[in-house]
This record gives sequence, structure tokens and C-alpha cells, in this order.
Amino acid sequence: MSETGNTLVASDLAELATMHQPPCLSLYQPTHRHHPDNQQDPIRFRNLVEEMRASLSQKYPAGETASLLEPFDALGRDHAFWNHAMDGLAVFGGPSFFRVFRVQRPVVELVVVADTFHTKPLRRLLQSTDRYQILGLSLAKIRLFEGNRDALDEIDLAPGVPRTITEALGDELTEPHLAGTSWGGPGGAGPGAVSYHGHGGRKDESEIDAERFFRAVDRAVLEHHSRPSGLPLMVAALTKNHHLFLEISRNPFLMAEGPLINPDAIPIEELRRVAWAVVEPQYLARLAARSEEFTLARSRGLGSSDLREVAEAAAAGRVATVLIESGRQIPGRLDGSTGRIEPADLNHPHVDDLLDDMAELVERMGGEVLVIPAERMPSDTGLAATFRY
Repeated sequence: MSETGNTLVASDLAELATMHQPPCLSLYQPTHRHHPDNQQDPIRFRNLVEEMRASLSQKYPAGETASLLEPFDALGRDHAFWNHAMDGLAVFGGPSFFRVFRVQRPVVELVVVADTFHTKPLRRLLQSTDRYQILGLSLAKIRLFEGNRDALDEIDLAPGVPRTITEALGDELTEPHLAGTSWGGPGGAGPGAVSYHGHGGRKDESEIDAERFFRAVDRAVLEHHSRPSGLPLMVAALTKNHHLFLEISRNPFLMAEGPLINPDAIPIEELRRVAWAVVEPQYLARLAARSEEFTLARSRGLGSSDLREVAEAAAAGRVATVLIESGRQIPGRLDGSTGRIEPADLNHPHVDDLLDDMAELVERMGGEVLVIPAERMPSDTGLAATFRY
């Protein structure tokens, strides 16, 4: 199986965590979006593949090693792929398995050959609290974007999501509805604006068609994107379309606010800026609420930022929520069965990160993990945990 993608959801981690025939090959690499920095990315990738080849050759014959690395080698030669890089790359391979993820944050360069896939860096990306999606909505075209405070990228729509009203309604479409190419203010016309033709009943039929189309889009986006990702979703659309979609939507992840503009009308960086202006107040409010919850819990003896105390509570299944400081690493290893913290072997080329071990254990025991910026942390130890009891 060979797949490449530019979006990451929890089910991907579940797939990687299932039993796979060893060896399991994991490669992480920071990448660059623009020339000339991106010119070195495929070269560095091929060097990392050579590190992997050297590791495999110590245990596997040359023919088997070559077969395992063939999809990695092919990716290194794929010029189109490297011309559309994001900020980081994660590649996983093994017998009859190959997955590629382009991610919106840099990752630490790493090659791991083991009996299981190394997924901790992806887990931390999924736990980041500033991620969101944008549905670009018009009758002319449906688009989907995923972003965070620093980046926004268009992602592929799932096969079940209709791209246009014609695709959604087919022969049941009353008549063509698209017209207008002039720009306008946030509520004005623009490419993909709705233009109702005729009078009386004809206008009603056009509005009914638009509503049917938006219902189909709403159902498909919820099923194929919002539920799998769990991310908040905002709509970027002209005023009429925006209001109609909010009226008919049944998506619990949908935000009431969103840019009142057709996303085709502005560059993607401008869309990120206006979208983040909508997301940021709610994002900061969520973080403030989490910080207050921790402070209150600690005052009642139900919270701690002490690493050893939190580790023991995590192993016992007592941690309801743990806040992890973004970008922070603490050398060490956590024994998941006892909660004992083991000192790191600093001479080992790949030192374990205690915070990653903690996050993995809390999730496995049914707790919630949130990765937040250092300036929003209610402690200076790298984590803050709220206990169930």
C-alpha cells in the first residue's frame, strides 16, 4: 500500500499502532516551502534513507533491504512531491506498507528502524490546540483548508464530498446558478457568488437547490473531515451563503463566526490571517479556562505539576487532563506500569522524551492531552495535570 497525504487524523496513529510485520521504518525530516531552501530537502531525505539502508543491512540481506527501501527511493526522486513541501515530513514503511505525511510544523530529523513505528512526533502534532479547518463555500467550488496560527494549506477533499452544486444534484438541478465576476466587500459579489435568475417561483427553486447542495456538503464534511479530525470548522463564504449554511448545518464542530468572503478572492496567507483573527480569541479563552481548571484543582489537592507525582498518577489512571508545553523536551523514560521515571542515557543517539512518554500513557489510560505554548502554561515544569480523584 502506498499513500501520500497532507492531513493527519487520529485514525492514522491508530493504523500505525496496529501490528505490522517488522521491520517498521520511521523517518522524520524538517522541510521547506519555498526556493531556495527547499532545494536541499530531497538531498537530505536521500541521506536519511542511506542511514536507514545501513541500519537494515546489519540484519537483512541486500535484496530484502532494497525491496523495503524502494518506495523511499522513489519518493526521493519525485520532483513534484518536493516542490509542494510543507514544514515537516513523516514517512513510514515496511513490508507491503508505505505512508507519507506532510505536516505544518517542523519535526526533529530522525530515522528509526524497529519492531514498531515511532509515532511520538505525530502524536504531539495532533495534540496541539491551535489547529482548525476552513470550508471555502460557494456554488462554484467547495474547498477545504487546514491550518494553525502559523500556516494554512488547502487539503484534498474526501471522495464523498461534492465539489460543486452540479456534482451534488446532477439531473435534479433546477438550472445553472453561477454568475458574477466582480469583487466586492465582505458581503458583496465575487467569483462563485450566487446569482438567482428569474422571478417568483424560479427564485424559490434556486434557493431550494442551494440549500440542498449545502446540506449534502454539510453531511459529507462532517462524516469525512470534521469527525475524523475533531477540529473546529469555520466557513469562509459570502454573506448569503454563510448565513444559509449555518442555518442548515448539523455539524457540532462548526463555528458561528467566519470570514465573510469567497476564499478564491484572496491569497491563502491573507485567508490565514483573517481566519486566525476569528480563531484566536476562542483559542485563548479555551487555554485560559484550562489553566484556571488546573489552578483550582491543584488548590484542592487534585492537580500537580511535579513530574514524579504526575507520572505515578498517570500510571494509576488518575490523570484526567495533562497540559504539555509545546516544544519542550525532558530527557528520561517513563515506566508505564509503575510510573517510575528512569534517567536518560545521554550517550544514546536517540534520547527518550519524558513528556512524550507521559502524554502517550495518559492517552492510553483514557485521559486528555493538550499541547500548548510555553507562555500559556500554568507551570514552569513542562506539564500541568488535573487528577480524576
